Amino acid sequence: MTPIPRSHDDLALARLLARRGARPAAAAALGALAALGLAPLGWWWITLPALALALRLPAAQSRRAAFLHGWALGFGWFGLSLSWIVEPFFVDIARDGWMAPFALVLLPGGMALYWGAALALGWRRRIWALVAAWCLAEMLRSWLFSGFPWSLPGHIWIDTPLAQLSALGGPFLLTALTLGLAAVIARVGPRPWLALPALAMAGGWIVLDPGPAPAPRPEAPLVRLVQPNQAQALKSDPAMAQIFFDGLLALSAGAPGDPRPDLIVWPEVAIPWPLDVAGGLLEETAQAVGGVPVALGLQRREGARWYNSLAVLDARGRPADIYDKSHLVPFGEFVPFGDIMARFGIYGLAASEGGGYSAGQGLRPVAVPGIGTALPLICYEGIFAGEVSAGAARGAVRPRMLMLVTNDAWFGTLSGPYQHFAQARLRAIEMGLPMVRVGNTGISAMIDGRGRVLARLDLGHEGALDAALPPALGVTPFARFGSWPMALLLCAAFIAALPVRRAAIDPAALRA
Repeated sequence: MTPIPRSHDDLALARLLARRGARPAAAAALGALAALGLAPLGWWWITLPALALALRLPAAQSRRAAFLHGWALGFGWFGLSLSWIVEPFFVDIARDGWMAPFALVLLPGGMALYWGAALALGWRRRIWALVAAWCLAEMLRSWLFSGFPWSLPGHIWIDTPLAQLSALGGPFLLTALTLGLAAVIARVGPRPWLALPALAMAGGWIVLDPGPAPAPRPEAPLVRLVQPNQAQALKSDPAMAQIFFDGLLALSAGAPGDPRPDLIVWPEVAIPWPLDVAGGLLEETAQAVGGVPVALGLQRREGARWYNSLAVLDARGRPADIYDKSHLVPFGEFVPFGDIMARFGIYGLAASEGGGYSAGQGLRPVAVPGIGTALPLICYEGIFAGEVSAGAARGAVRPRMLMLVTNDAWFGTLSGPYQHFAQARLRAIEMGLPMVRVGNTGISAMIDGRGRVLARLDLGHEGALDAALPPALGVTPFARFGSWPMALLLCAAFIAALPVRRAAIDPAALRA
């Protein structure tokens, strides 16, 4: 870590932290405190000073100590922000409950390795080199081993005007902003110069504020979002299948006098029957809604392969387009060497087959009758900003909207669903496209291209919500270029901070 100028108070703190285990414990506590800036609390004003205090802890005396400091800081951050990870194991506690403690420790511990590596790499380097290394580590965490870009430091700004910067550089620009501000506060300390970044931040806050959403256009398509609120523990119960299906039809048909929607959207795996045996039920769905197109999540099988899919039904209930989820959840929707692991009772949490689901061919837009095209995102896929921008580019024309279907009942009711919803808002800003988000238990919402929530059904409520689809905005820089410009800029910043070794020059040679 870069040494920070020390005061007498810092020296007293150094003596206190000299006790065995005190430094990692302090770093972990500050990491957990900093995580309060993420959803559902959004206390960004806690995150910045907490990270700054972590950087002001007495400088590590070795690269190994810097790694341990960064790992402890990350463990506190991820330990609190990812505490919802135990919830999926409690759906079938008799089968999966034993794995919950391992997930609670191993996932934060693994994610924290990136922070440890970043602080070790930035040890005794200039402060911007540390920030660049930290941001690059978060990029790698988002890409390596299928990636997991959850709880990025930049996510603390999602509920603020500064989130609009993601249209320029995506979540990693926001992450660089977070870590850069924390580093400036750590470097400057309680000095008048601290007013400069504060003024810059206040100016950006004012300039970037999108203000209230405009009134919907008269010609805007009307979308009905259906949130059935089906308990996850009962979704696989055959006795409840018809009851749940009838509930979906009733919500989709609407009440007498309701306007006719242009599209109805159901959540992920809305019905338990696979597509190849659900033909009669899909025709019944089309009849119940008067021929309105319906987009729904369901399973699809092709020989021995199973897919987590989204189908768009035409006026007769026939699939007009089908998308198979391509980015699956490791150990959730598939297990490496699943057939072998199944012999030991280890299955993907969301799939009954030993090998789980098969991956589709990649994100691509689907046709929506009467509206245009939509980029479908099934649950977990909505957290990968780069894949969303690449998927949108695969269509012949720009998608009219993003359409995310999910089943956040797996995530419990505390922080997980709110963090997932917040990231959906960020995808809308990055792409400049409205998003229709529908969840089994919530949060379902219509989000515009500025990330503003125009209408929503809260977590744990059953209902149907009609909302006008807002217009698509212009193509954003992030939608056009993705994360590569930020990656190159961060690499350049880190390389520029490396010390330059100069060869020794013989004075006699100069005189000659």
